[in-house]
Amino acid sequence: MSSISNTLPARRLLSPLLSRKGRHVAGLLCASALSLAVVGGSAMAAPEPTATVTDWGKMPDGQTVQMITLHNDHGVTARILTYGATIQSVDTPDRAGKEQDIALGFPNLQDYLKYNDDAFFGAVLGRVANRIAGGSFQLEGKTYHLPTNQAPNTLHGGPVSFKDKLWTIAGVGHDANGAWVTLRLVSPDGDQGFPGELTTLATYKLNNDDDLSLNFKATTNAPTIVNLATHNYWNLNGEGSGSDEPEILQIFANRYIPTNDLSIPTGKLAPVEGTSFDFRQPHRVGERLRSPDPQMSVPRGYDKCWVIDGPYGNGHKVRLAAKLIDPRSGRVMEVLTNLPGMQFYTTNNILGNYVGPSGRTYRQTDALAFEPEFFPDSPNQPAFPSIELKPGQTYDFTTVFHFSTEK
Repeated sequence: MSSISNTLPARRLLSPLLSRKGRHVAGLLCASALSLAVVGGSAMAAPEPTATVTDWGKMPDGQTVQMITLHNDHGVTARILTYGATIQSVDTPDRAGKEQDIALGFPNLQDYLKYNDDAFFGAVLGRVANRIAGGSFQLEGKTYHLPTNQAPNTLHGGPVSFKDKLWTIAGVGHDANGAWVTLRLVSPDGDQGFPGELTTLATYKLNNDDDLSLNFKATTNAPTIVNLATHNYWNLNGEGSGSDEPEILQIFANRYIPTNDLSIPTGKLAPVEGTSFDFRQPHRVGERLRSPDPQMSVPRGYDKCWVIDGPYGNGHKVRLAAKLIDPRSGRVMEVLTNLPGMQFYTTNNILGNYVGPSGRTYRQTDALAFEPEFFPDSPNQPAFPSIELKPGQTYDFTTVFHFSTEK
């Protein structure tokens, strides 16, 4: 594995001098400098992907938060924070080659600490993503009670969950095919009411096929439940550019999971045919966003889990879950996973109280969240796939975001 110090010197020297808008210029300058440089009369090799680590502020207890910047040789850059294992930003080129951030986030640590209890911008969700009804579940004959941060339910692992934790860097590097970082978190027995000590590794990798992948591996020393997910908000036309309603979405699922008025599954897996949840063929996101269907009107938009077609589980390859196209910029994003479901959310509760790095306010439909996961409330739904993890087993699941463009 390459060390942190083996990054491109030209990019490292330029980066402190440049704003986000200048990063595209910096990339061109670095490439030009490298292509003109000679060693022993021959041109230097083309730049490899890079992985760099910088300090990004301090937690209230004085611990340092770090940012890991992953960059490939196609102009894609992902910035990951050790706070919450968070994706802070992702720059990708549009059809004209213009690089722009397409992931909503905040420009500084203080805003994450202030706002992320409500919106989970870019963070890893755990131990259990989505909702647990009544904040309780049974495991091996014992009832466990969790704090209810969305009363009467527990949402995304509780009020002080994986998104709030400072992860440690277990490894970082790059080679000719990509750049990566592995973050580690140990959740003690009883954390937010969950049993067993859980050790989680989250590995982000950005390769030269323009795949940003996130692999979770988790082990426990006692029976527990685990459902890890990432909660990124995407706008393919650019962070702060306004509504995502013009974007065209396809979800590869024949069924979805209906919920009650508290967003708890009814226990059924309903066909999407004839509903506003049928994205088997591509549809504009805003086309049915204001449907009178109670499954749409109660959450004020899309906020449901789809049952992704195809085999899933440890050892299975990722399969296509969703495809999103932005006709304005030409950007395309495909979501692949080996998890059984995917929550799709249209930022229904983002109501103008957050400001992003662009200086623009975030509002409803300004982004789309794709959260591959196990099904909501799985511990209380006997017909759903189990999320129990026992000692000796490894929770091992991957989500991939593949970026491209179309004319």
